[in-house]
Amino acid sequence: MTKLRKTSKTKLHDQELNTGSGQTILKPDVNENKARSVTDLRESGQTTAPPASPEDKKIRQAFVDKDWNEIKIADSWQIFKVMSEFVEGFEKLAKIGPCVSIFGSARTKNTHKYYLMAEEIAAKLVRHGYGVITGGGPGIMEAGNKGAHSEGGKSVGLNIQLPFEQFNNIYIDSDKLINFDYFFVRKVMFVKYAQGFVVMPGGFGTLDELFEAITLIQTRKIGAFPIVLVGRSYWEGLFKWIDEVMLQVESNISAEDLDLIHIVDDATEAVKVIDDFYSRYLLSPNF
Repeated sequence: MTKLRKTSKTKLHDQELNTGSGQTILKPDVNENKARSVTDLRESGQTTAPPASPEDKKIRQAFVDKDWNEIKIADSWQIFKVMSEFVEGFEKLAKIGPCVSIFGSARTKNTHKYYLMAEEIAAKLVRHGYGVITGGGPGIMEAGNKGAHSEGGKSVGLNIQLPFEQFNNIYIDSDKLINFDYFFVRKVMFVKYAQGFVVMPGGFGTLDELFEAITLIQTRKIGAFPIVLVGRSYWEGLFKWIDEVMLQVESNISAEDLDLIHIVDDATEAVKVIDDFYSRYLLSPNF
């Protein structure tokens, strides 16, 4: 059977008059030599390409159309990988009990005040009956796991595979370390199995996790679990802008949305916010 190749239905050439020469110049079709798929590149014999960085390759690949067979193969395997990460997460965390997720920078040194404070918060949470969930890496995440481990509490690490910074710390319970390739799967685990959130100073990843939790509570996809931000000098500027611009000027949020956030400066106050929240419902960490 003759194999049919995908071609464009029409090839349009704009004709431009070269004034004074009496000649008509054909404007070449810019897509004439464009490979439409990875298969086209192979069939054209283009087996080599100019050196490109990994980032260049990602960007260029986004502009290459794939045929249906390539889509099925690549996407099908990706779906199974995503499913496997969800299954492993659900299996390991389903019976973990009440926990608090601690977010923060992977770059924080173990001598920094926020590292020591995160360690203290985690230890206090364990003494109050909670387990601790972190991103499983160094910095603030290590401090959270270290504090929980020091008190014999549940110490969970949701590690993400990254080309830099991220490697799991040694304070995670051996049966509670999960490695992820996909951020979105990992964030589901952070939220699904936490009864509160403590957010230490961090970078874009920390902000992503913070606003994910706020959004899910605001839209009532999860319960209104307490969100505690530690470090007034770090967080107040951001939330001052949110109040003055996002709320008061643009009206993009509601005033009650800010009631979800508690900004504190020490470990005792951070744990008290979570304890006070659950005391209103006559619940204790052994529920």
